[in-house]
Amino acid sequence: MRADGHAPGRRAEDEQDIDQDQQHTGQGGQDTARDQQDTGQGGQDTARDQQDTAQGGPDTAPDQQDTARIGQHSTPDEQHSAPDEQDTKDLLRRCARDVMEVAEGIREVSARTGAALFAPSLTVSVRRRPRTGLAAQWALLRALTNKQGLGGSAITAPKAMGHVLGAAGDVLGRESLATPVAVTSLRLRMAAVLYDHPEFARDPGMRRLIDAVTAERDLEAVRALRALFRNRSAQRALAEIAPLMAELPAVRALLGEAPMRDGTGPPPATGRDPVAGPVGHTGTTRLVGTHRGEGAAETVALAEQERRSIATEGSLLGFLRNIETLTTGGRILVQNVRGPDGVVRYVVQAPGTAPGRPRNDAPRDVADTGRSPSATVSPRTRSILLALADHGIPRGADLALIGHGEGGTALMNLAQDEEFCRSYRITHVIAVGSPLGNRRPADPRTWVVGITNQHDIVPVLDGRGPGSAFDPHTHRYEVDYAGPVREFPQCHMIREYIEHLRTVIPEARKDIDEALTPYRGPVVRTQAYRLQDRARPPEGHPFLTVPTASVPTTTGPVDVPVRYYDSSAVHLCYAVDADAARSLLPHPTWMTPSRLGRRALAVLSLYEHRCSTIGSYTEIALSVLVDDLWRPRPYDIAVDLVRRADLRRTGRYVLSLAVTSEEARVVAQQIWSQPVLRTSADADLMGRDIGVSAPELGLAVEGTLGPGIRGPEADWILYGRRDDSTVRILVRAHGRLRLHTGSGLRLRLETAAAEPMAGQLRRFGIDSARPLFALSCPQFMLHRSAGTTLPR
Repeated sequence: MRADGHAPGRRAEDEQDIDQDQQHTGQGGQDTARDQQDTGQGGQDTARDQQDTAQGGPDTAPDQQDTARIGQHSTPDEQHSAPDEQDTKDLLRRCARDVMEVAEGIREVSARTGAALFAPSLTVSVRRRPRTGLAAQWALLRALTNKQGLGGSAITAPKAMGHVLGAAGDVLGRESLATPVAVTSLRLRMAAVLYDHPEFARDPGMRRLIDAVTAERDLEAVRALRALFRNRSAQRALAEIAPLMAELPAVRALLGEAPMRDGTGPPPATGRDPVAGPVGHTGTTRLVGTHRGEGAAETVALAEQERRSIATEGSLLGFLRNIETLTTGGRILVQNVRGPDGVVRYVVQAPGTAPGRPRNDAPRDVADTGRSPSATVSPRTRSILLALADHGIPRGADLALIGHGEGGTALMNLAQDEEFCRSYRITHVIAVGSPLGNRRPADPRTWVVGITNQHDIVPVLDGRGPGSAFDPHTHRYEVDYAGPVREFPQCHMIREYIEHLRTVIPEARKDIDEALTPYRGPVVRTQAYRLQDRARPPEGHPFLTVPTASVPTTTGPVDVPVRYYDSSAVHLCYAVDADAARSLLPHPTWMTPSRLGRRALAVLSLYEHRCSTIGSYTEIALSVLVDDLWRPRPYDIAVDLVRRADLRRTGRYVLSLAVTSEEARVVAQQIWSQPVLRTSADADLMGRDIGVSAPELGLAVEGTLGPGIRGPEADWILYGRRDDSTVRILVRAHGRLRLHTGSGLRLRLETAAAEPMAGQLRRFGIDSARPLFALSCPQFMLHRSAGTTLPR
């Protein structure tokens, strides 16, 4: 038999039939091309319609009234507290789902057309009857690659030539028609998210995406999305992009970053719940792959200040306050609690991700949670299992698992593991602000509690937002409420959930405490474990892999040197009157400003710290360059340019400092001894167009950085003042500066600007002047020492 299944004796008849078939095939291919062109035009029309909808969607609506829904029940008044606002958001999301279905349909048409182009029967026909066969192939190829058809890189058939043609379309800058349609869906989804959370526009990665999407630059939006997907530090950006996670898996597939479907159900962007397979093998897991890191756990001692804040009696708020204490450092806590019946039970407490803080070598499940929230095997779960084995919990003992955010998801993953549930009796799983989804524990007796603030967008990682309808099992207790804090990430912080359990939803706290009665007793043992992922180097390695020490402050212990993992900076340098600079220094007799000719140099430093060991914050500092404290000599600054930072004699004395977080204020005041105040400020320092606005200071900087000259990495020395001594702080940076002229930048100072910074700027006369030059570094790392006290 031949490969096509016909007997050799019928060759003549078959060839005649094939000729006729190919003539029809050629006509059919041309018809297919026309159909695909019509489809392309229809998809583009749909995209334009939906873009118009997105632009007209987010109208101003009344603020949503705070409500509390416990156990997924609410009154009619609560359900209709803000109908206009809810209708607007629902309309945008429904439109986004509809447009995404169109994009998926285009993708499927492209796949079928590509399969027809490379079908073996058509290939055989081309060889036997080139005239009709080539006409059919040409029609199909044009439908796939023409701009008026399915686009330039729509060929997805698993053939070598198909990959070559698809890559050629990428090189030519063409995108499949499905891509701009998917981006239109993303635009609608983003409009709905920004309607509730305009603060998301502050993240640089999200800002680039939002700018491209709102300006309808589809190609730039695609590049921004791909940059987010490929970013190794995605665990920090994930919090900002979490509201879009229900949309992004399908968008990612349409961008060619992942397979489209895995056969287990439709993608989340269409609004239909995915159907999970066996535990640990869900469709999402196969869609994006799993993290293959190596989990590890080691016992660690708590700092003295931390030990004093650890609860000594079992209660819901006590366990949650323990989690707040352990927010940083990749640690979990295991406590032995003697219940009212005298039986010792065990409570595992797992913190979530702290936005704006590094993960170091802790398991990076936050990015993996975004990729696959229901994957039970991950470095974090393996590390927790190792910690429990080290703790010596006897087989069959009662365990309560309590977690926040990512920690709650990891503990729910453990509760789904049948082997784990055979080893221990999991009585409770309490997840606060976690994306639990519809998953159920392996032991049907386990009581599962989910507590979510409706303004918290992290629970949307499971593909359904807070308040979604689903069919809970009999041992599930859902607390879904609208808290008074709307801004993210504040609404996700564990301290906010603790306060809300006390004041907003006290009845839920009482119900959960009653269910935790077996664990309401004295704590007889407390042990902390640090979770690690030895397959990855610590974040910032090797530059930020430095010895640290813990320094107590009023807000808790702080590790020094303080390490900054992702920052941007612009330094505006002004030539100012030397006498004015001397008058602002604390001891003008021996602390003298460095001179550039007859002038001194004042520096207005603007920082955007996106990730550091003391959290994310914006910093505005005014400083003056000063000479050696003991032997000031002319042109010391020029000599110091060739010295190592730790050997330099000159430095910058900080006259005034403004920061946007309380922890940064405490560190600057109590460790670095700098005059600091807390304020609110927004900064955008990653591009050539920069902007900083601090309304409470009455200060704003805006403009465009001109062409720059690349310079070396710049370490520097800062000075503070503590009583009768000077504090010398060494700052090391990793990231090259660029030198710019200051002509394109302008500082604006309002008439009623706040002291002391505004007064000092006016004393210098730079409140309306342009800088002499500017130094910029759009992305760099640095660490600041605790400072050395000098007897001067």
